[in-house]
Amino acid sequence: MSLDLAAVFTLIDNANREDPAHEVVDGQAQPKEWLYGVRMSERLARFQPDASVALQVACRAQHLARFKTPRSDYPDGREGYLRWRRDQARMHAERLEAILRECGADSELIERCAFLVQKKRLRQDAETQTLEDVACLVFLEHYALEFAGQHPEPKVIDIVQKTWGKMSAAGQAAALALTLPPAVTAIVQKALAG
Repeated sequence: MSLDLAAVFTLIDNANREDPAHEVVDGQAQPKEWLYGVRMSERLARFQPDASVALQVACRAQHLARFKTPRSDYPDGREGYLRWRRDQARMHAERLEAILRECGADSELIERCAFLVQKKRLRQDAETQTLEDVACLVFLEHYALEFAGQHPEPKVIDIVQKTWGKMSAAGQAAALALTLPPAVTAIVQKALAG
């Protein structure tokens, strides 16, 4: 039995549409995590059009119901942030596994999707690296400008440098080809020069 990818995406999207936070796009308020999932899928389709089903699912589910475990539930600082990220990755995987079981996916696909959504073996696993590249591209294209407006420039430059360091050469080349707002382009240039 082949997986009905549209059904999987519908269940992921339905979960993400519950996000109480919204972003206005073209005059329309959209749930933030739903919009993020759509952006991840769209970017993956451009970056790697022949992506496996597992990678397509993991990209769409990258922030699956992330709003249910807010960062504010964890202590401030790096240690709290890292614990939140680890817990998020585990919860994304568990939620995704439940959706895939509901859609009749086989255990091998379920395990692979859970592996990818947790970004395991970054740099060693090509699909995990592609997922990270796509997430970095989506950040630069859609979220870096807002982030830059909320933080001092040195912090933004540091984050962009860290983002750049997580990307493959193909991801970096794709990032350089993005049409970014001038303020983001300037930050990227400073980050790469530093």
